[in-house]
Amino acid sequence: MTKQSEEFDHSSDPQFLSYYARASQSEETAARFSRILSRAQGLLAERGRPSEALDVVDIGCGAGTQALLWAERGHRVTALDVNEPLIALARQRAQERGLSVRFDVGTATQLPYADKSADVVLLPELLEHVAEWEACLSEAVRILRPGGLLYLSTSNWLCPRQQEFTLPLYSWYPGPVKRWCERKAVTTRPEWANHARYPAVNWFSYFQLSRWLRTRGFRTLDRFDMLATQPVGGVARAVVTSIQMLPPLRVLGHIATEGTTVWALRDAE
Repeated sequence: MTKQSEEFDHSSDPQFLSYYARASQSEETAARFSRILSRAQGLLAERGRPSEALDVVDIGCGAGTQALLWAERGHRVTALDVNEPLIALARQRAQERGLSVRFDVGTATQLPYADKSADVVLLPELLEHVAEWEACLSEAVRILRPGGLLYLSTSNWLCPRQQEFTLPLYSWYPGPVKRWCERKAVTTRPEWANHARYPAVNWFSYFQLSRWLRTRGFRTLDRFDMLATQPVGGVARAVVTSIQMLPPLRVLGHIATEGTTVWALRDAE
Protein backbone atom coordinates (compact mmCIF):
# COMPACT_ATOMS: atom_id res chain seq x y z
CA MET A 1 0.00 0.00 0.00
CA THR A 2 1.45 3.38 -1.00
CA LYS A 3 1.74 6.44 1.21
CA GLN A 4 -1.00 8.16 -0.80
CA SER A 5 -3.19 5.07 -0.47
CA GLU A 6 -2.89 5.24 3.31
CA GLU A 7 -4.64 8.64 3.23
CA PHE A 8 -7.85 7.00 1.97
CA ASP A 9 -10.58 5.32 3.97
CA HIS A 10 -10.24 1.63 3.10
CA SER A 11 -13.15 0.50 5.28
CA SER A 12 -16.64 -0.38 4.08
CA ASP A 13 -20.14 0.19 5.38
CA PRO A 14 -21.58 -3.26 6.25
CA GLN A 15 -24.72 -2.56 4.22
CA PHE A 16 -22.67 -1.57 1.18
CA LEU A 17 -20.47 -4.66 1.54
CA SER A 18 -23.51 -6.92 1.82
CA TYR A 19 -25.18 -5.32 -1.20
CA TYR A 20 -22.03 -5.48 -3.32
CA ALA A 21 -21.29 -9.08 -2.32
CA ARG A 22 -24.74 -10.11 -3.60
CA ALA A 23 -24.78 -7.92 -6.71
CA SER A 24 -21.32 -9.04 -7.81
CA GLN A 25 -22.54 -12.65 -8.07
CA SER A 26 -25.75 -11.99 -9.97
CA GLU A 27 -26.37 -13.58 -13.36
CA GLU A 28 -26.75 -10.11 -14.87
CA THR A 29 -23.30 -9.05 -13.63
CA ALA A 30 -21.68 -12.25 -14.91
CA ALA A 31 -23.31 -11.85 -18.32
CA ARG A 32 -22.24 -8.20 -18.59
CA PHE A 33 -18.61 -8.94 -17.74
CA SER A 34 -18.60 -11.90 -20.14
CA ARG A 35 -19.73 -9.59 -22.95
CA ILE A 36 -17.00 -7.10 -22.08
CA LEU A 37 -14.35 -9.83 -22.18
CA SER A 38 -15.58 -11.21 -25.50
CA ARG A 39 -15.72 -7.80 -27.15
CA ALA A 40 -12.32 -6.81 -25.78
CA GLN A 41 -10.75 -9.94 -27.23
CA GLY A 42 -12.50 -9.27 -30.52
CA LEU A 43 -11.11 -5.73 -30.76
CA LEU A 44 -7.58 -6.90 -29.99
CA ALA A 45 -7.89 -9.74 -32.51
CA GLU A 46 -8.82 -7.20 -35.19
CA ARG A 47 -5.48 -5.51 -34.48
CA GLY A 48 -3.60 -8.77 -34.77
CA ARG A 49 -3.03 -9.10 -31.05
CA PRO A 50 -3.11 -12.64 -29.61
CA SER A 51 -6.04 -13.13 -27.25
CA GLU A 52 -4.45 -15.67 -24.93
CA ALA A 53 -2.31 -14.89 -21.85
CA LEU A 54 -2.82 -11.12 -21.80
CA ASP A 55 -1.66 -8.93 -18.93
CA VAL A 56 -4.89 -7.47 -17.55
CA VAL A 57 -5.30 -4.82 -14.82
CA ASP A 58 -8.76 -4.32 -13.28
CA ILE A 59 -8.89 -0.97 -11.47
CA GLY A 60 -11.76 -0.58 -9.02
CA CYS A 61 -12.28 -4.34 -9.10
CA GLY A 62 -14.74 -4.54 -6.19
CA ALA A 63 -15.34 -8.16 -5.20
CA GLY A 64 -13.24 -9.36 -8.13
CA THR A 65 -15.94 -10.79 -10.39
CA GLN A 66 -14.48 -9.39 -13.62
CA ALA A 67 -10.88 -10.15 -12.61
CA LEU A 68 -11.75 -13.78 -11.84
CA LEU A 69 -13.52 -14.16 -15.18
CA TRP A 70 -10.40 -13.05 -17.07
CA ALA A 71 -8.23 -15.34 -14.92
CA GLU A 72 -10.50 -18.29 -15.74
CA ARG A 73 -9.76 -17.67 -19.42
CA GLY A 74 -6.02 -18.01 -18.81
CA HIS A 75 -5.00 -14.35 -18.56
CA ARG A 76 -2.53 -12.87 -16.07
CA VAL A 77 -4.68 -10.60 -13.91
CA THR A 78 -3.89 -7.91 -11.36
CA ALA A 79 -6.72 -6.07 -9.62
CA LEU A 80 -6.98 -3.12 -7.24
CA ASP A 81 -9.65 -1.45 -5.12
CA VAL A 82 -9.72 1.13 -2.33
CA ASN A 83 -12.17 -1.01 -0.33
CA GLU A 84 -10.21 -3.47 1.82
CA PRO A 85 -13.17 -5.70 2.84
CA LEU A 86 -14.10 -6.13 -0.82
CA ILE A 87 -10.52 -7.09 -1.67
CA ALA A 88 -10.58 -9.63 1.16
CA LEU A 89 -13.76 -11.07 -0.35
CA ALA A 90 -12.19 -11.16 -3.81
CA ARG A 91 -9.14 -13.01 -2.48
CA GLN A 92 -11.38 -15.53 -0.73
CA ARG A 93 -13.37 -16.16 -3.93
CA ALA A 94 -10.17 -16.58 -5.95
CA GLN A 95 -8.84 -19.10 -3.45
CA GLU A 96 -12.10 -21.05 -3.45
CA ARG A 97 -11.96 -21.31 -7.25
CA GLY A 98 -8.26 -22.10 -7.40
CA LEU A 99 -7.43 -18.99 -9.43
CA SER A 100 -4.25 -16.94 -9.24
CA VAL A 101 -5.02 -13.21 -9.20
CA ARG A 102 -3.02 -10.47 -7.50
CA PHE A 103 -5.48 -8.35 -5.51
CA ASP A 104 -4.15 -5.05 -4.11
CA VAL A 105 -5.64 -2.45 -1.78
CA GLY A 106 -4.76 0.98 -3.12
CA THR A 107 -5.81 4.12 -4.92
CA ALA A 108 -6.49 4.49 -8.62
CA THR A 109 -4.69 7.85 -8.70
CA GLN A 110 -1.34 6.26 -7.85
CA LEU A 111 -1.15 2.73 -9.18
CA PRO A 112 1.68 0.50 -7.89
CA TYR A 113 2.35 -0.86 -11.38
CA ALA A 114 5.09 -0.24 -13.94
CA ASP A 115 4.74 1.88 -17.07
CA LYS A 116 3.45 -0.01 -20.12
CA SER A 117 2.90 -3.22 -18.16
CA ALA A 118 -0.67 -4.07 -19.24
CA ASP A 119 -2.31 -5.18 -22.50
CA VAL A 120 -5.81 -4.47 -21.17
CA VAL A 121 -6.84 -1.96 -18.51
CA LEU A 122 -10.37 -2.13 -17.12
CA LEU A 123 -12.04 0.82 -15.32
CA PRO A 124 -15.54 -0.42 -14.46
CA GLU A 125 -17.85 2.08 -12.72
CA LEU A 126 -14.94 3.86 -11.06
CA LEU A 127 -14.19 7.23 -12.65
CA GLU A 128 -17.32 8.85 -11.24
CA HIS A 129 -16.17 8.11 -7.68
CA VAL A 130 -12.65 9.60 -7.97
CA ALA A 131 -12.54 13.36 -7.43
CA GLU A 132 -9.22 13.59 -9.31
CA TRP A 133 -10.58 11.71 -12.30
CA GLU A 134 -7.92 12.96 -14.73
CA ALA A 135 -5.16 11.63 -12.45
CA CYS A 136 -6.99 8.30 -12.36
CA LEU A 137 -7.34 8.13 -16.13
CA SER A 138 -3.73 9.27 -16.62
CA GLU A 139 -2.56 6.38 -14.44
CA ALA A 140 -4.56 3.92 -16.52
CA VAL A 141 -2.97 5.34 -19.67
CA ARG A 142 0.51 5.19 -18.10
CA ILE A 143 0.40 1.45 -17.46
CA LEU A 144 -1.16 0.53 -20.83
CA ARG A 145 1.13 -0.78 -23.57
CA PRO A 146 1.10 0.62 -27.12
CA GLY A 147 -1.57 -1.21 -29.09
CA GLY A 148 -3.43 -2.05 -25.88
CA LEU A 149 -7.07 -1.61 -24.93
CA LEU A 150 -8.63 0.58 -22.25
CA TYR A 151 -12.25 -0.13 -21.32
CA LEU A 152 -14.18 2.18 -19.02
CA SER A 153 -17.76 2.50 -17.88
CA THR A 154 -18.97 5.41 -15.80
CA SER A 155 -21.81 7.86 -15.16
CA ASN A 156 -23.66 9.66 -17.96
CA TRP A 157 -24.85 13.19 -17.29
CA LEU A 158 -26.84 13.17 -20.53
CA CYS A 159 -29.24 10.48 -19.32
CA PRO A 160 -31.71 11.10 -16.47
CA ARG A 161 -31.58 7.44 -15.39
CA GLN A 162 -28.75 6.40 -13.06
CA GLN A 163 -28.00 4.10 -10.14
CA GLU A 164 -25.47 6.14 -8.17
CA PHE A 165 -28.05 8.07 -6.12
CA THR A 166 -31.55 7.03 -5.16
CA LEU A 167 -32.82 10.45 -6.17
CA PRO A 168 -34.93 11.00 -9.31
CA LEU A 169 -33.27 12.60 -12.36
CA TYR A 170 -30.07 13.11 -10.33
CA SER A 171 -27.84 13.23 -13.44
CA TRP A 172 -29.47 16.52 -14.40
CA TYR A 173 -29.16 18.26 -11.01
CA PRO A 174 -27.15 21.52 -11.09
CA GLY A 175 -23.59 21.23 -9.77
CA PRO A 176 -24.21 23.02 -6.44
CA VAL A 177 -27.21 20.77 -5.72
CA LYS A 178 -25.11 17.69 -6.49
CA ARG A 179 -22.39 18.90 -4.08
CA TRP A 180 -24.99 19.32 -1.34
CA CYS A 181 -26.34 15.82 -1.97
CA GLU A 182 -22.81 14.40 -1.88
CA ARG A 183 -22.19 15.95 1.54
CA LYS A 184 -25.47 14.54 2.83
CA ALA A 185 -24.65 11.11 1.40
CA VAL A 186 -21.46 10.81 3.47
CA THR A 187 -23.00 12.25 6.65
CA THR A 188 -26.71 12.08 7.49
CA ARG A 189 -28.23 10.44 4.38
CA PRO A 190 -25.98 7.50 3.38
CA GLU A 191 -28.94 5.67 1.86
CA TRP A 192 -29.02 8.28 -0.92
CA ALA A 193 -25.78 6.77 -2.33
CA ASN A 194 -26.38 3.14 -1.33
CA HIS A 195 -24.05 3.57 1.68
CA ALA A 196 -20.96 4.04 -0.51
CA ARG A 197 -17.85 5.47 1.20
CA TYR A 198 -17.06 7.36 -1.99
CA PRO A 199 -20.30 8.33 -3.76
CA ALA A 200 -20.27 9.56 -7.35
CA VAL A 201 -18.87 13.08 -7.68
CA ASN A 202 -18.22 13.20 -11.45
CA TRP A 203 -20.66 13.02 -14.36
CA PHE A 204 -19.44 12.47 -17.91
CA SER A 205 -20.49 12.10 -21.49
CA TYR A 206 -18.89 9.80 -24.05
CA PHE A 207 -17.96 12.83 -26.14
CA GLN A 208 -16.04 14.46 -23.26
CA LEU A 209 -14.03 11.33 -22.46
CA SER A 210 -13.44 10.57 -26.13
CA ARG A 211 -11.87 14.00 -26.68
CA TRP A 212 -9.62 13.53 -23.63
CA LEU A 213 -8.39 10.13 -24.84
CA ARG A 214 -7.96 11.03 -28.50
CA THR A 215 -5.53 13.81 -27.62
CA ARG A 216 -3.43 11.11 -25.92
CA GLY A 217 -3.17 8.77 -28.86
CA PHE A 218 -6.31 6.66 -28.64
CA ARG A 219 -9.03 5.66 -31.08
CA THR A 220 -12.34 5.54 -29.23
CA LEU A 221 -15.56 3.63 -29.77
CA ASP A 222 -18.90 4.05 -28.04
CA ARG A 223 -21.64 1.48 -27.38
CA PHE A 224 -23.19 2.06 -30.81
CA ASP A 225 -19.89 1.48 -32.61
CA MET A 226 -19.58 -1.78 -30.67
CA LEU A 227 -23.16 -2.82 -31.46
CA ALA A 228 -22.34 -2.41 -35.16
CA THR A 229 -19.76 -5.21 -34.80
CA GLN A 230 -22.30 -7.63 -33.31
CA PRO A 231 -24.47 -10.10 -35.29
CA VAL A 232 -27.76 -8.21 -35.28
CA GLY A 233 -30.12 -7.83 -38.19
CA GLY A 234 -33.35 -6.32 -39.42
CA VAL A 235 -34.67 -3.29 -37.57
CA ALA A 236 -31.88 -3.35 -34.95
CA ARG A 237 -29.21 -3.16 -37.67
CA ALA A 238 -31.00 -0.27 -39.38
CA VAL A 239 -31.28 1.66 -36.09
CA VAL A 240 -27.59 1.19 -35.22
CA THR A 241 -26.52 2.21 -38.73
CA SER A 242 -28.67 5.34 -38.57
CA ILE A 243 -27.21 6.31 -35.19
CA GLN A 244 -23.68 5.88 -36.53
CA MET A 245 -24.33 7.94 -39.65
CA LEU A 246 -26.31 10.82 -38.11
CA PRO A 247 -24.61 12.70 -35.22
CA PRO A 248 -27.89 14.08 -33.80
CA LEU A 249 -29.24 10.54 -33.52
CA ARG A 250 -26.05 9.44 -31.77
CA VAL A 251 -26.52 12.20 -29.18
CA LEU A 252 -30.15 11.14 -28.68
CA GLY A 253 -28.96 7.55 -28.26
CA HIS A 254 -26.64 8.61 -25.45
CA ILE A 255 -29.40 10.64 -23.80
CA ALA A 256 -31.55 7.50 -23.78
CA THR A 257 -28.83 5.20 -22.43
CA GLU A 258 -27.92 4.86 -18.77
CA GLY A 259 -24.16 5.02 -18.21
CA THR A 260 -21.22 5.95 -20.42
CA THR A 261 -19.11 3.25 -22.05
CA VAL A 262 -15.80 3.91 -23.82
CA TRP A 263 -13.59 1.44 -25.66
CA ALA A 264 -10.21 3.05 -26.34
CA LEU A 265 -7.49 1.48 -28.48
CA ARG A 266 -4.03 2.92 -27.96
CA ASP A 267 -1.94 3.67 -31.01
CA ALA A 268 0.94 1.27 -31.64
CA GLU A 269 4.41 2.78 -31.52
